[in-house]
Amino acid sequence: MRINTNVSSLVAQEANKNTTNSISSSLEKLSTGYRINKASDDASGLSIADKLRTQASGLNQAVANGNSAVTLTQIADKAMAEQSNILDVIKQKLIQAGTATTSAEGIDAIGKDIRKLLDQVDNIAAQTTYNGTSLLQGTTRASAGVSLTFQMGTTSSDTIKTQSGVHANTSGMSSLATVKSGTLATAWSAGGSAANMQSTARTMLKNVDSALTELNGWRADFGSTQNQLESSIRNLMTQVTNTKAAESVIRDVDYAQESANFNKQNIIAQAGTYAISQANAISQNVMRLLQ
Repeated sequence: MRINTNVSSLVAQEANKNTTNSISSSLEKLSTGYRINKASDDASGLSIADKLRTQASGLNQAVANGNSAVTLTQIADKAMAEQSNILDVIKQKLIQAGTATTSAEGIDAIGKDIRKLLDQVDNIAAQTTYNGTSLLQGTTRASAGVSLTFQMGTTSSDTIKTQSGVHANTSGMSSLATVKSGTLATAWSAGGSAANMQSTARTMLKNVDSALTELNGWRADFGSTQNQLESSIRNLMTQVTNTKAAESVIRDVDYAQESANFNKQNIIAQAGTYAISQANAISQNVMRLLQ
């Protein structure tokens, strides 16, 4: 029997140290809620989980982009709806001006009213913006609006676009430009006969109908884009849920399993402490033999 080196005590101390490290690791997992807190816990799992987390973050931002884009399309649609209402009023006034019961003076007053309404069409087009982006015309009154591109995914190809060339003002809708700057701007206030003015008013009905058709085409594009965006948002939200669930399987700790492991390590630690005390007691027993 050897007493100079207590091998049994050393073995018990090594085992107890390993158990203490296991308890510390288990406590870390239980306190953070993560199975992987550092790369050494699961190197490959950490790499996969981090990629999934990055993907989920990108998808969440795409959802936010989509919600903003839906708001943008709604702004554009409501603005064009008001423009459509104005054109309806203009058509009504042209019908009023085109009948023989309306005098030349009355037609002149109607013409001035129509010019004011067309000015409002231009004002709406100029004022309809989202975060500084003009929606219904370009940077200048005479330039057409460009296509708007919305990033709706994690790759460069995941985009949704609106129609280019939206130009919802009297400069863009040439039929309205004729109404505003052509005959209605001059003949009605130049002393022409009532019959000629009435004929001009009836001719202008086609111009307004053409403008309404063009405007409704742009509204339809924004409407279909909104439907596309809302569908994409729903799909992205499903992807976010599934991606986070996949990350959770890899990264998150199973509390039931880890709690059982923690209790097990505690019991082993207590047994190890007892083993160390017994190993030291053996040496003391040898010392008693020498007395």
